[in-house]
Amino acid sequence: MFDFTADPDLPKPERYRQLADAAEALISGENDVVANMANVAALMAEFIPGLNWAGFYRLVEGELVLGPFIGRPACIRIPLDQGVCGAAAKSGQTQLVADVHEFPGHIACDAVSASELVVPVYRDAEVCAVIDLDSPTKGYFDADDAAGVELLAARLSGSI
Repeated sequence: MFDFTADPDLPKPERYRQLADAAEALISGENDVVANMANVAALMAEFIPGLNWAGFYRLVEGELVLGPFIGRPACIRIPLDQGVCGAAAKSGQTQLVADVHEFPGHIACDAVSASELVVPVYRDAEVCAVIDLDSPTKGYFDADDAAGVELLAARLSGSI
């Protein structure tokens, strides 16, 4: 049994460092990428308050395919030229969107989502997946969230 408890009073950078450390500890030595993504999705939901969706999309044959997540049912496939996730995968750049309804080509998998943070995950210098976080609060994510999830993505690069 694992007990990874996040302290809600910690500053965001420290909370994200603890999240990355917990993720590394949890998936250390495990080669199954789906199991690793599932456990990390659960950790993100525990460590990051205010989310209504946390999970992964995997890059498979030129499109994003739904991976493990916590939240309401989601879009299964996303072309690289659509949505916040597609933009992150195609550009290889973090997408920090304060109001998803103003994002050109936004895909509304869950109408409750108002802001989104999507961070690409690299393996061998290529995007292999994206981490997708949604919040029902506009403007929820900030630069500390982006930096924290980028740290997590970097630590996961060899395990998913």
